[in-house]
Amino acid sequence: HLLGAAGAVEAIFSVLAIRDNMAPPTINLDNPDPACKLDYVPNQARPMKIDVALSNSFGFGGTNGTLIFKRV
Repeated sequence: HLLGAAGAVEAIFSVLAIRDNMAPPTINLDNPDPACKLDYVPNQARPMKIDVALSNSFGFGGTNGTLIFKRV
């Protein structure tokens, strides 16, 4: 775990997803519930148009933060 740097790395990945128009994968998702109609992008990144990304960071002791990035 990157501890204090984890939020910064998450933010960088969010900005890169917007820049590269690539949705990062949800890893280790082997059996998604068919009743849940969400597009999880399972196990492999997928190209798609991304204009906005939300980056959540949850720290130890309740230190939490959220950033929203938008293509300009």
